Amino acid sequence: MIPPEPNYVSLMNQYGTKGTPFLFIIDFEQVNSLVLPLEKAEEQGIFFEIKGKNNFEENDFLCLPKNDFFFDKTPISFSLYQKAFEIVQKNLQYGNSFLLNLTFPTEIRTNLSFEEIFTRSQAPYKLLFQDKFVLFSPESFVRIQNGKISTFPMKGTIDADLPKASAQILANPKEFAEHATIVDLLRNDLSRVAKNVSVKRFRYLDRIQTNQRNLLQVSSEIEGILSANYAQELGNIFAKLLPAGSVSGAPKNKTLEIIREAEGKPRGFYTGIFGYFDGQNLDSAVMIRFIEREKEQLFFRSGGGITAQSRLETEYDELIQKVYLPIVN
Repeated sequence: MIPPEPNYVSLMNQYGTKGTPFLFIIDFEQVNSLVLPLEKAEEQGIFFEIKGKNNFEENDFLCLPKNDFFFDKTPISFSLYQKAFEIVQKNLQYGNSFLLNLTFPTEIRTNLSFEEIFTRSQAPYKLLFQDKFVLFSPESFVRIQNGKISTFPMKGTIDADLPKASAQILANPKEFAEHATIVDLLRNDLSRVAKNVSVKRFRYLDRIQTNQRNLLQVSSEIEGILSANYAQELGNIFAKLLPAGSVSGAPKNKTLEIIREAEGKPRGFYTGIFGYFDGQNLDSAVMIRFIEREKEQLFFRSGGGITAQSRLETEYDELIQKVYLPIVN
């Protein structure tokens, strides 16, 4: 049976054909999405900032105080994480997956509102979705400029203040294998929609400042050439690329089945993607560094890539380390 076309495809194709600027938000499972002109986004209480481009005025948030803040976290228990980790490792040993991104929610407490987190966070990609979730992502998904499509997989994190942190992360064989697997997966993904696909940069470092510590994250850049009428096919392009390989794994389809078993419930908008088309070019991000509201509680979603060489304690620590705010008092 051929699966139904995701509901974002026709709208993205339609707006792209007309050259109409629009915002798009697509969940991980591709069952819920929003594709809407910019003025409609603001009317619905949805605000974004992508590499300096945004849909709000500075005075929209001027009333927010700049006070000190607290940020406390209560991670899931080690035993609960261990059960999921063992499910993943069993499938890795059977050869059902080579790399799987395992994620969990961490309960947090803070005196900051979602609006304050949105405005004060330092990140290239930010999204405030009403009072339901806020994110501050460091990770690009795909960028389209002048007919070229690029993707920037981010895989590998280390405390930047550790001795020789750069050398440590780049020399780590487990981190190298994990990153190379994702680069290969996304190179193949881009080849489904573009020609002359190549790796332009392999394993470069980005530095991220947080309220707790500084982090180094490892990224690569992959590029290809789209057809001349790519704007008319934007929805089809994304349907072939999603879900993002860096937050799922390889091989993608079987790995998604294992994720559902290990994590126990849908991710929703977490690890989906959002982006902005300006009428000619497009930029988008993976929806990580993600805080959502469930009734009266706040949960920060985080995770990391698991391979057969992964150590349980190290991966559990990474899950916790990624729970931060990129805000410096």
